[in-house]
Amino acid sequence: MSNDEFRAALARLAAGVVLITAQEPPLDEHGRGEDVGMTATAFVSVSLDPPLVMVSLRNDSRMDDLLAEQPLWAVSVLAEGQRQIAGRFAMKGRISDRLLFEDVPYIRGDLTGAPLIGGALATLECRTEQRVPAGDHTLVIGRVLTASLPSADGEPLAYFKGRYRRLG
Repeated sequence: MSNDEFRAALARLAAGVVLITAQEPPLDEHGRGEDVGMTATAFVSVSLDPPLVMVSLRNDSRMDDLLAEQPLWAVSVLAEGQRQIAGRFAMKGRISDRLLFEDVPYIRGDLTGAPLIGGALATLECRTEQRVPAGDHTLVIGRVLTASLPSADGEPLAYFKGRYRRLG
């Protein structure tokens, strides 16, 4: 089986789209660290008791490196009208994260300090419980510290056959 065959087969699996965010530790005691964001479709609920979720991060990505040292992070479950946000944070060779967040509405999580995207269907604040190496990715399992439904009346953004889609 080739990588292309494997990729084509799994592209037939519809997935929800989330934005994973975290804040880098500040460079000095007077500053605030830079916000970092990453679009993910490999995100699942793991356990209800305790409340655990998992995200798969490409090894040596900026988010993988950050979450190796920063245990606090957040998840925003994106709504169908947020495909531009998803695309922006999924770009390869993109501009700085500071500029990516510039015109995106968000609030800071009380426990993590990470951006929680305005208009998201749900937001979670998490603390890393375990990191599991898995091929060219790392599975990050996080304990959910807070969960809220800031915009519970929308439809989810989905990813199928390499494109963002709406349900229905």
